[in-house]
Amino acid sequence: MRVGSFVLAAQFPGQGEGEALHRAVRSAEVAEEAGLDAVWLAEHHFVPYGTCPSAVTLAALLLGRTRRIRVGTAVSVLPTVHPVALGEQAALLHLTSGGRFSLGVGRGGPWVDLEVFGAGLEAYESGFPESLDLLVRWLREPSVGSSGGRFAFREVPVVPRPSEALTDTAGPEVIVACTSPASVRLAAERGLPMLLGMHVGDEEKAEMVALWRRHARACGHPPELVLGAAHVSAGVCQIADRRQDAVEALTKAMPGWLRQGLGAHVTVDGRERRMRDPLAYTELLCGLHPVGTPRLCADRLAATSERTGVTRFALLVEGSGDLAATEENVRRLGGDVIPQLG
Repeated sequence: MRVGSFVLAAQFPGQGEGEALHRAVRSAEVAEEAGLDAVWLAEHHFVPYGTCPSAVTLAALLLGRTRRIRVGTAVSVLPTVHPVALGEQAALLHLTSGGRFSLGVGRGGPWVDLEVFGAGLEAYESGFPESLDLLVRWLREPSVGSSGGRFAFREVPVVPRPSEALTDTAGPEVIVACTSPASVRLAAERGLPMLLGMHVGDEEKAEMVALWRRHARACGHPPELVLGAAHVSAGVCQIADRRQDAVEALTKAMPGWLRQGLGAHVTVDGRERRMRDPLAYTELLCGLHPVGTPRLCADRLAATSERTGVTRFALLVEGSGDLAATEENVRRLGGDVIPQLG
Protein backbone atom coordinates (compact mmCIF):
# COMPACT_ATOMS: atom_id res chain seq x y z
CA MET A 1 0.00 0.00 0.00
CA ARG A 2 1.40 3.39 -1.01
CA VAL A 3 0.06 6.65 0.39
CA GLY A 4 0.47 10.06 -1.23
CA SER A 5 -1.04 13.51 -0.93
CA PHE A 6 -3.53 15.08 -3.33
CA VAL A 7 -2.83 18.79 -3.88
CA LEU A 8 -5.43 21.10 -5.39
CA ALA A 9 -3.86 24.45 -4.46
CA ALA A 10 -7.32 25.30 -3.18
CA GLN A 11 -8.13 28.98 -2.65
CA PHE A 12 -10.20 29.30 0.50
CA PRO A 13 -12.35 32.39 1.13
CA GLY A 14 -10.25 35.38 2.11
CA GLN A 15 -7.06 33.92 0.66
CA GLY A 16 -5.03 35.07 -2.31
CA GLU A 17 -3.98 32.84 -5.17
CA GLY A 18 -0.32 33.14 -4.21
CA GLU A 19 -1.14 31.91 -0.71
CA ALA A 20 -2.92 28.86 -2.13
CA LEU A 21 0.00 28.03 -4.41
CA HIS A 22 2.56 28.52 -1.65
CA ARG A 23 0.64 26.10 0.57
CA ALA A 24 0.55 23.59 -2.30
CA VAL A 25 4.31 23.75 -2.84
CA ARG A 26 5.12 23.67 0.85
CA SER A 27 2.82 20.72 1.53
CA ALA A 28 4.57 18.76 -1.23
CA GLU A 29 7.99 19.48 0.25
CA VAL A 30 6.76 18.34 3.66
CA ALA A 31 5.29 15.20 2.06
CA GLU A 32 8.78 14.13 1.01
CA GLU A 33 10.18 14.94 4.45
CA ALA A 34 7.38 12.91 6.07
CA GLY A 35 8.00 9.82 3.95
CA LEU A 36 4.90 9.85 1.76
CA ASP A 37 5.10 7.91 -1.49
CA ALA A 38 3.80 10.54 -3.92
CA VAL A 39 2.29 13.95 -4.49
CA TRP A 40 -0.61 14.17 -6.96
CA LEU A 41 -1.38 17.57 -8.49
CA ALA A 42 -4.76 18.76 -9.70
CA GLU A 43 -5.35 21.16 -12.60
CA HIS A 44 -8.15 23.70 -12.98
CA HIS A 45 -8.79 26.80 -15.07
CA PHE A 46 -10.47 30.08 -14.14
CA VAL A 47 -11.85 28.91 -10.75
CA PRO A 48 -10.67 29.20 -7.14
CA TYR A 49 -11.52 25.51 -6.56
CA GLY A 50 -7.91 24.95 -7.62
CA THR A 51 -5.44 27.65 -8.60
CA CYS A 52 -2.96 25.45 -10.50
CA PRO A 53 -3.72 25.79 -14.25
CA SER A 54 -0.94 23.40 -15.34
CA ALA A 55 -0.30 20.31 -13.25
CA VAL A 56 2.65 19.30 -15.42
CA THR A 57 4.33 22.68 -14.85
CA LEU A 58 3.91 22.47 -11.08
CA ALA A 59 5.16 18.88 -11.26
CA ALA A 60 8.35 20.13 -12.91
CA LEU A 61 8.92 22.60 -10.07
CA LEU A 62 8.35 19.96 -7.40
CA LEU A 63 10.51 17.34 -9.10
CA GLY A 64 13.30 19.89 -9.05
CA ARG A 65 12.80 20.59 -5.35
CA THR A 66 12.63 16.95 -4.25
CA ARG A 67 14.86 13.91 -4.56
CA ARG A 68 12.82 10.82 -3.69
CA ILE A 69 9.07 11.33 -3.86
CA ARG A 70 7.01 10.51 -6.95
CA VAL A 71 5.13 13.44 -8.48
CA GLY A 72 2.05 12.89 -10.62
CA THR A 73 -0.73 14.85 -12.27
CA ALA A 74 -4.27 14.19 -11.10
CA VAL A 75 -5.06 15.13 -13.66
CA SER A 76 -3.84 16.89 -16.77
CA VAL A 77 -7.02 17.73 -18.70
CA LEU A 78 -6.45 16.10 -22.07
CA PRO A 79 -9.17 17.72 -24.25
CA THR A 80 -7.69 21.19 -23.76
CA VAL A 81 -4.11 20.32 -24.82
CA HIS A 82 -2.42 18.72 -27.81
CA PRO A 83 -1.49 15.18 -26.73
CA VAL A 84 1.91 15.39 -28.43
CA ALA A 85 2.77 18.57 -26.51
CA LEU A 86 1.74 16.91 -23.26
CA GLY A 87 3.65 13.77 -24.23
CA GLU A 88 6.82 15.76 -24.84
CA GLN A 89 6.51 17.42 -21.44
CA ALA A 90 5.88 14.07 -19.75
CA ALA A 91 8.88 12.49 -21.46
CA LEU A 92 11.08 15.39 -20.40
CA LEU A 93 10.00 15.09 -16.75
CA HIS A 94 10.35 11.31 -16.81
CA LEU A 95 13.92 11.45 -18.07
CA THR A 96 15.17 14.37 -16.01
CA SER A 97 13.66 13.10 -12.74
CA GLY A 98 15.00 9.57 -12.98
CA GLY A 99 11.56 8.10 -13.61
CA ARG A 100 9.72 9.80 -10.71
CA PHE A 101 6.93 11.30 -12.81
CA SER A 102 3.44 9.86 -13.34
CA LEU A 103 1.03 11.29 -15.90
CA GLY A 104 -2.60 11.19 -14.88
CA VAL A 105 -5.05 12.36 -17.54
CA GLY A 106 -8.77 12.97 -17.59
CA ARG A 107 -11.63 14.20 -19.72
CA GLY A 108 -12.42 17.22 -17.57
CA GLY A 109 -15.85 18.78 -17.83
CA PRO A 110 -18.02 20.75 -20.27
CA TRP A 111 -16.47 23.97 -19.04
CA VAL A 112 -15.64 27.26 -20.71
CA ASP A 113 -12.03 26.01 -20.88
CA LEU A 114 -13.01 24.26 -24.13
CA GLU A 115 -13.93 27.62 -25.65
CA VAL A 116 -10.89 29.50 -24.38
CA PHE A 117 -8.38 26.93 -25.62
CA GLY A 118 -10.20 26.35 -28.90
CA ALA A 119 -10.84 22.65 -28.34
CA GLY A 120 -14.63 22.81 -28.66
CA LEU A 121 -17.28 20.68 -27.01
CA GLU A 122 -16.58 17.74 -29.33
CA ALA A 123 -13.11 17.31 -27.78
CA TYR A 124 -14.83 16.69 -24.45
CA GLU A 125 -17.80 14.66 -25.64
CA SER A 126 -16.15 12.29 -28.14
CA GLY A 127 -12.49 13.18 -28.66
CA PHE A 128 -10.92 11.76 -25.49
CA PRO A 129 -10.13 8.23 -26.83
CA GLU A 130 -8.28 9.61 -29.87
CA SER A 131 -6.26 12.00 -27.70
CA LEU A 132 -5.43 9.28 -25.17
CA ASP A 133 -4.26 6.82 -27.83
CA LEU A 134 -2.06 9.42 -29.48
CA LEU A 135 -0.56 10.38 -26.12
CA VAL A 136 0.23 6.76 -25.20
CA ARG A 137 1.77 6.10 -28.61
CA TRP A 138 4.01 9.14 -28.16
CA LEU A 139 5.24 7.80 -24.83
CA ARG A 140 5.86 4.25 -26.10
CA GLU A 141 7.00 4.41 -29.75
CA PRO A 142 10.15 5.81 -31.46
CA SER A 143 8.21 7.78 -34.07
CA VAL A 144 4.57 8.75 -34.44
CA GLY A 145 2.20 9.97 -37.14
CA SER A 146 -1.54 10.47 -37.00
CA SER A 147 -4.46 10.34 -39.40
CA GLY A 148 -7.23 10.68 -36.82
CA GLY A 149 -10.30 12.85 -36.95
CA ARG A 150 -8.88 15.58 -34.72
CA PHE A 151 -5.12 15.17 -35.17
CA ALA A 152 -3.47 14.55 -38.54
CA PHE A 153 0.25 14.92 -39.19
CA ARG A 154 3.13 13.15 -40.92
CA GLU A 155 5.33 10.73 -38.98
CA VAL A 156 7.92 12.46 -36.81
CA PRO A 157 10.56 11.15 -34.41
CA VAL A 158 9.87 11.21 -30.68
CA VAL A 159 12.47 13.47 -29.08
CA PRO A 160 13.31 12.99 -26.28
CA ARG A 161 12.30 9.36 -26.36
CA PRO A 162 11.20 8.50 -22.82
CA SER A 163 12.40 4.88 -22.87
CA GLU A 164 15.90 5.61 -24.17
CA ALA A 165 17.79 6.41 -20.99
CA LEU A 166 15.83 4.34 -18.46
CA THR A 167 15.90 0.77 -19.65
CA ASP A 168 13.86 -0.51 -16.70
CA THR A 169 10.71 1.23 -17.91
CA ALA A 170 9.02 1.98 -21.22
CA GLY A 171 8.27 5.54 -20.16
CA PRO A 172 6.18 7.39 -17.58
CA GLU A 173 3.14 5.56 -16.33
CA VAL A 174 -0.18 6.85 -17.63
CA ILE A 175 -3.24 6.81 -15.36
CA VAL A 176 -6.80 7.58 -16.45
CA ALA A 177 -9.35 9.35 -14.25
CA CYS A 178 -12.51 7.22 -14.35
CA THR A 179 -15.96 8.35 -13.23
CA SER A 180 -18.25 6.16 -15.37
CA PRO A 181 -18.42 2.60 -16.75
CA ALA A 182 -17.47 3.96 -20.19
CA SER A 183 -14.24 5.49 -18.87
CA VAL A 184 -13.47 2.32 -16.89
CA ARG A 185 -13.78 0.23 -20.04
CA LEU A 186 -11.66 2.73 -21.97
CA ALA A 187 -8.84 2.43 -19.43
CA ALA A 188 -9.17 -1.36 -19.24
CA GLU A 189 -8.97 -1.79 -23.01
CA ARG A 190 -5.59 -0.04 -22.93
CA GLY A 191 -4.39 -1.72 -19.75
CA LEU A 192 -4.04 1.63 -17.98
CA PRO A 193 -4.66 1.97 -14.23
CA MET A 194 -7.47 4.17 -12.95
CA LEU A 195 -7.67 7.22 -10.72
CA LEU A 196 -10.94 6.96 -8.77
CA GLY A 197 -12.56 10.10 -7.38
CA MET A 198 -13.01 11.08 -3.76
CA HIS A 199 -16.77 11.56 -4.20
CA VAL A 200 -17.47 7.79 -4.25
CA GLY A 201 -17.08 5.18 -1.52
CA ASP A 202 -15.59 1.72 -1.24
CA GLU A 203 -18.54 -0.16 -2.72
CA GLU A 204 -18.61 1.84 -5.93
CA LYS A 205 -14.83 1.78 -6.24
CA ALA A 206 -14.83 -1.99 -5.79
CA GLU A 207 -17.40 -2.29 -8.58
CA MET A 208 -15.25 -0.14 -10.86
CA VAL A 209 -12.14 -2.21 -10.17
CA ALA A 210 -14.10 -5.41 -10.82
CA LEU A 211 -15.43 -4.02 -14.11
CA TRP A 212 -11.90 -2.94 -15.11
CA ARG A 213 -10.56 -6.43 -14.42
CA ARG A 214 -13.34 -8.18 -16.34
CA HIS A 215 -12.93 -5.92 -19.34
CA ALA A 216 -9.12 -6.08 -19.26
CA ARG A 217 -9.27 -9.89 -19.27
CA ALA A 218 -11.77 -9.84 -22.13
CA CYS A 219 -9.36 -7.64 -24.09
CA GLY A 220 -6.61 -10.21 -23.69
CA HIS A 221 -4.39 -8.50 -21.14
CA PRO A 222 -2.19 -10.94 -19.17
CA PRO A 223 -3.23 -11.93 -15.62
CA GLU A 224 -0.22 -10.23 -14.04
CA LEU A 225 -1.26 -6.89 -15.57
CA VAL A 226 -4.91 -7.36 -14.64
CA LEU A 227 -4.27 -8.23 -11.01
CA GLY A 228 -1.22 -5.99 -10.59
CA ALA A 229 -2.68 -2.76 -11.95
CA ALA A 230 -1.84 -0.02 -9.46
CA HIS A 231 -5.10 1.92 -9.32
CA VAL A 232 -5.19 5.13 -7.27
CA SER A 233 -8.00 6.13 -4.91
CA ALA A 234 -8.48 9.83 -4.19
CA GLY A 235 -9.78 10.82 -0.79
CA VAL A 236 -9.60 13.29 2.08
CA CYS A 237 -7.42 12.93 5.16
CA GLN A 238 -7.53 14.97 8.34
CA ILE A 239 -5.82 13.70 11.49
CA ALA A 240 -6.48 14.73 15.09
CA ASP A 241 -6.33 13.15 18.53
CA ARG A 242 -10.15 13.04 18.52
CA ARG A 243 -12.31 12.30 15.50
CA GLN A 244 -14.68 15.16 16.29
CA ASP A 245 -11.77 17.63 16.11
CA ALA A 246 -10.75 16.35 12.68
CA VAL A 247 -14.31 16.56 11.39
CA GLU A 248 -14.74 20.04 12.85
CA ALA A 249 -11.57 21.29 11.13
CA LEU A 250 -12.99 20.25 7.76
CA THR A 251 -16.62 21.28 8.29
CA LYS A 252 -15.47 24.75 9.31
CA ALA A 253 -13.27 25.36 6.27
CA MET A 254 -14.27 23.16 3.35
CA PRO A 255 -17.89 24.27 2.74
CA GLY A 256 -16.81 27.87 2.08
CA TRP A 257 -14.12 26.71 -0.34
CA LEU A 258 -16.50 24.31 -2.10
CA ARG A 259 -19.25 26.93 -2.39
CA GLN A 260 -16.86 29.49 -3.85
CA GLY A 261 -14.85 27.08 -5.98
CA LEU A 262 -17.51 24.82 -7.46
CA GLY A 263 -19.88 27.72 -7.91
CA ALA A 264 -17.39 29.46 -10.21
CA HIS A 265 -17.50 26.77 -12.90
CA VAL A 266 -19.12 27.98 -16.15
CA THR A 267 -20.33 25.57 -18.83
CA VAL A 268 -19.24 26.12 -22.40
CA ASP A 269 -22.71 25.77 -23.86
CA GLY A 270 -24.92 27.17 -21.10
CA ARG A 271 -26.19 23.77 -20.00
CA GLU A 272 -27.75 23.69 -16.57
CA ARG A 273 -25.58 22.31 -13.80
CA ARG A 274 -26.40 21.31 -10.26
CA MET A 275 -23.94 21.93 -7.43
CA ARG A 276 -23.69 19.71 -4.37
CA ASP A 277 -24.64 21.18 -1.02
CA PRO A 278 -21.17 22.15 0.32
CA LEU A 279 -21.76 21.17 3.97
CA ALA A 280 -23.46 17.88 3.09
CA TYR A 281 -20.64 17.06 0.68
CA THR A 282 -18.02 17.80 3.34
CA GLU A 283 -19.83 15.55 5.80
CA LEU A 284 -20.02 12.82 3.16
CA LEU A 285 -16.26 13.03 2.58
CA CYS A 286 -15.62 12.85 6.31
CA GLY A 287 -17.63 9.63 6.43
CA LEU A 288 -15.98 8.02 3.42
CA HIS A 289 -12.33 8.74 4.09
CA PRO A 290 -9.61 8.71 6.78
CA VAL A 291 -10.75 11.57 9.00
CA GLY A 292 -10.09 11.13 12.70
CA THR A 293 -7.44 9.62 14.96
CA PRO A 294 -4.30 8.03 13.50
CA ARG A 295 -5.61 4.55 14.34
CA LEU A 296 -8.95 5.25 12.69
CA CYS A 297 -7.23 6.66 9.60
CA ALA A 298 -4.96 3.64 9.26
CA ASP A 299 -7.90 1.26 9.69
CA ARG A 300 -9.95 3.17 7.10
CA LEU A 301 -7.14 3.03 4.52
CA ALA A 302 -6.55 -0.67 5.15
CA ALA A 303 -10.25 -1.43 4.88
CA THR A 304 -10.60 0.50 1.62
CA SER A 305 -7.64 -1.33 0.13
CA GLU A 306 -9.01 -4.71 1.21
CA ARG A 307 -12.53 -4.00 -0.08
CA THR A 308 -11.53 -2.46 -3.40
CA GLY A 309 -8.17 -3.92 -4.39
CA VAL A 310 -6.76 -0.40 -4.71
CA THR A 311 -3.14 -0.16 -3.58
CA ARG A 312 -2.39 3.57 -3.88
CA PHE A 313 -4.00 6.58 -2.25
CA ALA A 314 -4.00 10.30 -3.11
CA LEU A 315 -5.28 12.09 -0.03
CA LEU A 316 -6.37 15.72 0.13
CA VAL A 317 -4.47 17.09 3.12
CA GLU A 318 -5.20 20.83 2.78
CA GLY A 319 -8.86 20.69 3.84
CA SER A 320 -8.30 23.00 6.81
CA GLY A 321 -7.17 25.77 4.45
CA ASP A 322 -4.37 26.71 6.85
CA LEU A 323 -0.67 26.32 5.99
CA ALA A 324 0.57 25.34 9.45
CA ALA A 325 -2.31 22.92 9.96
CA THR A 326 -1.70 21.39 6.53
CA GLU A 327 1.98 20.85 7.27
CA GLU A 328 1.11 19.23 10.59
CA ASN A 329 -1.51 17.05 8.90
CA VAL A 330 1.06 15.79 6.38
CA ARG A 331 3.61 15.08 9.08
CA ARG A 332 1.08 13.10 11.10
CA LEU A 333 0.06 11.16 8.01
CA GLY A 334 3.68 10.17 7.49
CA GLY A 335 4.63 9.71 11.12
CA ASP A 336 1.46 8.45 12.85
CA VAL A 337 -0.61 6.72 10.18
CA ILE A 338 1.60 5.15 7.52
CA PRO A 339 3.75 3.18 10.02
CA GLN A 340 0.57 1.45 11.22
CA LEU A 341 -0.15 0.15 7.70
CA GLY A 342 2.83 -2.21 7.73
